[in-house]
Amino acid sequence: MKVLLKQDVAKIGKKGQILDVKEGYARNFLIPGGLAVEASGGAMKQIEEEKRASDRHKAKEKEEAQDLAKKIEAVSILLKHKAGEEGRLFGSITSAEVAEALKQKNFNIDKKKIVLEEPIRLVGDYEVKIKLHPEVAAHLNVQVEKI
Repeated sequence: MKVLLKQDVAKIGKKGQILDVKEGYARNFLIPGGLAVEASGGAMKQIEEEKRASDRHKAKEKEEAQDLAKKIEAVSILLKHKAGEEGRLFGSITSAEVAEALKQKNFNIDKKKIVLEEPIRLVGDYEVKIKLHPEVAAHLNVQVEKI
């Protein structure tokens, strides 16, 4: 029996795939569980339309992320912290502090999207990566100065 998957099913397939499965498996598990529908003309058209809408939505999100990345890369952030004589900070600068500084510049970025390989512990200039989308990342210039 040919079925069209409505959701990802472990060890079976991904959403939108057309599979040939045993009739009992389809009638007793996949279809009653809402995981699949029988592959007919109407179901195929509906899934194709949902896929096109999803693709349009993903393309729009990516475009918005690219626009935001351009705006972020044009901005520079200055953070002032107490530091020792060699320029070593008392404590460190974390992604939460960078997110707060961006919020003050009217960019609402979640701290989880800010990628620091390690916390900033010295005075100087740093380039911080911000993952806005799986395919789009921005690089922010962060300057750390001693108070």
